[in-house]
Amino acid sequence: MRPDTPADHIAEAERLERTAGLYPEDTEHLLLQAAAHLELAGERDRATTLYDRLLAPDAPQRASAPTLIRALKASNLWEYGHEAEARAIIDGVRAAAPRDPAPWVIAAESLESHDELAQAQETFTEALELLLPQPGGEGAPASAPSYEQRPLLFGRHRVRRLLGAEHDAWDALADEISSSPVPLDELHDPKRIWSLGSDNPAELRAEISRIQAELGSYREALSRPFPVAVLHWPSAELTELLTAYPSLESEYPSHEAHLSTIEASLRELASSGTPNLGIVTGTVPSYEAFAASEGAQPTDVSLLPQYATTLAARGRAAGWPPEGNAECWCGSGNAYAQCHGTDQA
Repeated sequence: MRPDTPADHIAEAERLERTAGLYPEDTEHLLLQAAAHLELAGERDRATTLYDRLLAPDAPQRASAPTLIRALKASNLWEYGHEAEARAIIDGVRAAAPRDPAPWVIAAESLESHDELAQAQETFTEALELLLPQPGGEGAPASAPSYEQRPLLFGRHRVRRLLGAEHDAWDALADEISSSPVPLDELHDPKRIWSLGSDNPAELRAEISRIQAELGSYREALSRPFPVAVLHWPSAELTELLTAYPSLESEYPSHEAHLSTIEASLRELASSGTPNLGIVTGTVPSYEAFAASEGAQPTDVSLLPQYATTLAARGRAAGWPPEGNAECWCGSGNAYAQCHGTDQA
């Protein structure tokens, strides 16, 4: 059941913290979820404690997304009165110039929510200059913005609409890629709020239609499925797995065969029209913990696809196929196009 009350959110946060103790490799993902529930419950100081725990120099595992965690911490701090510290952290996030759009979005939206519209616009713009050069200009993107980059375009459009700024090429691109049936200029119109006090039925119906369009966009974003993922064992992990559970050798006759099977399976899924494919990397301790949580033995081969699905649901999947010049998923260090992607059509 989805949490609806502060007590529900606190209970869910505590459950996620306990789960993090069982799955150390998923600690970051689980504690970020726990912090979000604590924020929703109004326990913002406890959420900050979790962010600090992930960022601590002596943390058992180094955070994989420290800039994102800092941005989340800043947003949370500002909400319960620590404005100066939040601003300093946001300045640090901007100076770090992360290649991931998420920290930029969180920092800019935090500024926006506190009416720092000019600073929010600057932050959105800095991110786009780094990640998505302006359409039509030098270094313009060769492909459409990624799903993760789109909130930068939409957020910048929204803030500039509030500031009354004229459209530029990025605003035009935001309009072009928006899937909402209501134009962005209308969705982001600062005068929309006035219609809520109107007694004109036509104006109220129009506002209801706009709200329904926004809800549709949010539902579409929230309903993105996790990838259909294939399980990958690095060489050392596979050796450890087969040493502990020799009966699994029937599934994995050799590491080379294992890698070939992964690529062949993914290509077959792609040719059948299956979208959103990915690869998850397993570890023996994680797999053993998963088997224990299912009340099963690690030798049960039916657990392997379930384990892969669970890792994907926790956000552990890497998309497949990699771009041609990106490193191959197998860990060889070679470019995918010169490794397992050699025969990719």
